[in-house]
Amino acid sequence: MFTSRIDVAGPRGERFDEILTPAAVEFVAKLDNAFAGRRRELLDARRTRREELASGERPLDFLPETRWIRNDTSWQIAPPAPGLEDRRVEITGPTDRKMTVNALNSGARVWLADFEDATSPTWQNIIGGQLNLFDAIRRNIDFESNGKRYTVGDSPATIVARPRGWHLVEKHLRIDGRPVSASLVDFGLYFFHNARQLLARGSGPYFYLPKLENHLEARLWNDVFRLAQDELGIPQGTIRATVLIETITAAFEMDEILYELREHAAGLNAGRWDYIFSLIKNFADHGADFVLPDRAQVTMTVPFMRAYTELLVSTCHKRGAHAIGGMAAFIPSKDPEVNANALEKVRQDKEREAGDGFDGSWVAHPGLVPVCESVFTETLGGWPNQLGRLRDDVDVTAEDLLNVASAGGEVTEKGLRANINVALRYVDSWLRGAGAAAIFNLMEDAATAEIARCQVWQWIRNGTKLDDGTAVTPELVYEWLDEELAGVRADLGEGNRLDDAREIFVETALGEKLPGFLTSGAYARYLTDLT
Repeated sequence: MFTSRIDVAGPRGERFDEILTPAAVEFVAKLDNAFAGRRRELLDARRTRREELASGERPLDFLPETRWIRNDTSWQIAPPAPGLEDRRVEITGPTDRKMTVNALNSGARVWLADFEDATSPTWQNIIGGQLNLFDAIRRNIDFESNGKRYTVGDSPATIVARPRGWHLVEKHLRIDGRPVSASLVDFGLYFFHNARQLLARGSGPYFYLPKLENHLEARLWNDVFRLAQDELGIPQGTIRATVLIETITAAFEMDEILYELREHAAGLNAGRWDYIFSLIKNFADHGADFVLPDRAQVTMTVPFMRAYTELLVSTCHKRGAHAIGGMAAFIPSKDPEVNANALEKVRQDKEREAGDGFDGSWVAHPGLVPVCESVFTETLGGWPNQLGRLRDDVDVTAEDLLNVASAGGEVTEKGLRANINVALRYVDSWLRGAGAAAIFNLMEDAATAEIARCQVWQWIRNGTKLDDGTAVTPELVYEWLDEELAGVRADLGEGNRLDDAREIFVETALGEKLPGFLTSGAYARYLTDLT
């Protein structure tokens, strides 16, 4: 039985009691009780820093007080753990049963089992996803499709779970009436049930850490890991964590983040879509020099994005950490010409990453695994990674990272309408329980909708003009919002959540203030299909 202080408020699903055992829930509660105060302080510090950046009161730069960490060439992170030595291709996706089997069988070296941006956080998805990982680790998972049964093969990908970010809560698990940190729910349940089983199978409890904004948030994760390992009697340093550098502030603290996690660190990942979202969010009020063009024009070859990825590779390899590249989101098409053009773009993207020194990269669909695998194999030869390539030639300044104007490009009617359209489609999908949505031959997650609505807000706030001279105004956006909504409604048919999606878009893209995350408010107020 649970203590009176702990309330599991979500509906009971089939086999949920195998995950929500009294011992497992008490373990999560112990973690939350130990770190809830620090988490709240760090989130308050986030808000303060964002206000300082927005006002120009505190310019963004490398921290003088941690210069000693950056300049000390002697420290390294822990050596690669079993199953993480070779990460040349990683597949990402939510933890539903079909994706679990397909990802593990995809041929990728690693599967990012995603409870975060690719998962709509319904109670069913969260606890059902934990069950799927529980079964997969014990080789007791299958699914049927078109009369055919699929099981996990003999050489599955290494599982690396991604819990939700520090800013999110799990409203179905409460202590003394307050919701528990979603990060600790996802991490705690997975670690409690699977850490020993993973170790017995020659692997380990591995994690991707999302949305970190500074090294103090990495220190918090490290302390969570230390307490969790002590509680289960598992040796310190067993956990390995790869941090997504997907906020502009974290880009200035890569060394410090690795240092805080050094006994548990595995590497850094270039979370490029959230990185663009973070940059827009933090500098949306800073005038025309920080206004980005159409989302499709912000490629990884523009100078400020090149600075970010080259600094990431250089920082990682200096510390013995893997550098993992960004996601290829294309979904293979039945149209041969569309397929050929898209696969060539994917190949070029992966060739750039491999050439820059990345040790591997992400794909969103099993059909892209062979492309990524072949590109990195051509570069790596017989080596499992490029850790020996130190990139001493890289010298990135704060000005390089913040040179948003270097993107060039234009804002167009097509780009504005695309932002509206894709945001509506994604939020509708998310509200209906699917956090990874196939939209126009791309696998989109929450970062897509975040970029889309933030760009619209920024264009309005700065009086941006389209390439034909039309000013982006609230009136124009409302007009095109209703036009795009009508088209999407006709396309999706009955059973949609588009009215709610429109309301969320208006609140997060057309309000006086720019909310930090659309998913936070949408989860609290709109995500009601919880069974």
